[in-house]
Amino acid sequence: MKNRKKRKGLTEQLQLHSMMLPGTISLLIFNIVPLFGLILAFKYYKVTDGIRGVFTSPWYGFQNFKVIFGNLDFGRMLVNTLGINLIGNVVNIFCAIFFALLINEIANKRFKGVVQTVSYMSHFISWVVFGGIVIILLSGDGGVVNQILMSLGVLKQPVTFIAQPRYFWAIAIVSNLIKELGWSTILYTAAIAGVDQELYEAADLDGASRFQKMKYVTLPSIKGTIVIMIIFAVAGIMNNNFDQLYVLQNSFNLERSEVIDTYIYKVGLQQLQFGMAAAVNIFKSALAIILLSAANLISNRLTDSGLF
Repeated sequence: MKNRKKRKGLTEQLQLHSMMLPGTISLLIFNIVPLFGLILAFKYYKVTDGIRGVFTSPWYGFQNFKVIFGNLDFGRMLVNTLGINLIGNVVNIFCAIFFALLINEIANKRFKGVVQTVSYMSHFISWVVFGGIVIILLSGDGGVVNQILMSLGVLKQPVTFIAQPRYFWAIAIVSNLIKELGWSTILYTAAIAGVDQELYEAADLDGASRFQKMKYVTLPSIKGTIVIMIIFAVAGIMNNNFDQLYVLQNSFNLERSEVIDTYIYKVGLQQLQFGMAAAVNIFKSALAIILLSAANLISNRLTDSGLF
């Protein structure tokens, strides 16, 4: 009897694991196996050596790291990476929380669903398409933004914003906010939906206004979710949205648009210097671990909540 139950349990587990098999294989191929390529950061590797060269290439020590850190443009790329992500994360998190609070205040469920659906839609548009729309809107030749600003008297002549380095950070941050705002609110709206309704009823009895209920009931109740999202944002501060920046980048705004992710693409895939690309990735990963640990430590001390 016991053996029969064990066989039945094993059969059920086998069925479940067989459903996971495609995802497990994809994880191994695209996430685990490529980790062996990090060894190239410490080797003098040539593309002509092929896969075998990953293991047979001579050791190069830390020369790839020296070349990267000795690059005069590396400091500028690091500033661009941190600047766009830091400001972007602050703006995105604040706006996502505020938008989630506004959605929660919509009493009509049907209208609320329409607002959520419409706000999510832009997330599913490719950056190739969305970035093209942004470039057209900001064009100096008949772009809508230029026409509006000129009609308001802000500009006297058209400006090709996408070709001006000083505008690039703002363009990247605002365009990403417009595209991802609705999607960013999903976790916050889910957290708000889980708030105990009795707290709102008690607040109503005390005569609290809508704003007071947001401040004293909703926000404290979703504090844990906000803290976790901030920690994740800090940990991923070295990872830019490559698709967005690569589409919006051009030779004119390169001074403010070149970030570490686009540099890795150019060095690794265009110039085939895989050792240098691997070295930059190791640097990014090490910095991300340090930032994650620091953010989690600060969160635990200030809010008594964190990832670990």
